[in-house]
Amino acid sequence: QVQLVESGGGLVQAGGSLRLSCAVSGRTFSSYSMGWFRQAPGKEREFVAAIRWSGVGKLYVDSVKGRFTISIDNVKNVVYLQMNSLKPEDTAVYYCAVDRRIGSAVGTSRGAYDYWGQGTQVTVSS
Repeated sequence: QVQLVESGGGLVQAGGSLRLSCAVSGRTFSSYSMGWFRQAPGKEREFVAAIRWSGVGKLYVDSVKGRFTISIDNVKNVVYLQMNSLKPEDTAVYYCAVDRRIGSAVGTSRGAYDYWGQGTQVTVSS
């Protein structure tokens, strides 16, 4: 079993930066993928970024490419999402999740991820 705890959310002005952290506890393997998703009010939860536990295979949704960076410290067991040049449309609850499938590519589908954190609120004011 894997436990995930997000932190680092908050209120920031447009153009500002935040770094989200996801502390991972439990058994992990290099084949696992870690993902960040977000859900704005009234909208579906959407994929933001993902990375293999080994640190390779990064994926981003087009709307955050060049602004967000996903990284992993697999000694501290923490996954990060550095968010720069934030926009009001980035406002959402951000969740981290783990995909434990063996032999699969890093995925963007919400259904591939089977453990989720409780989420952290990010609010970007204009």
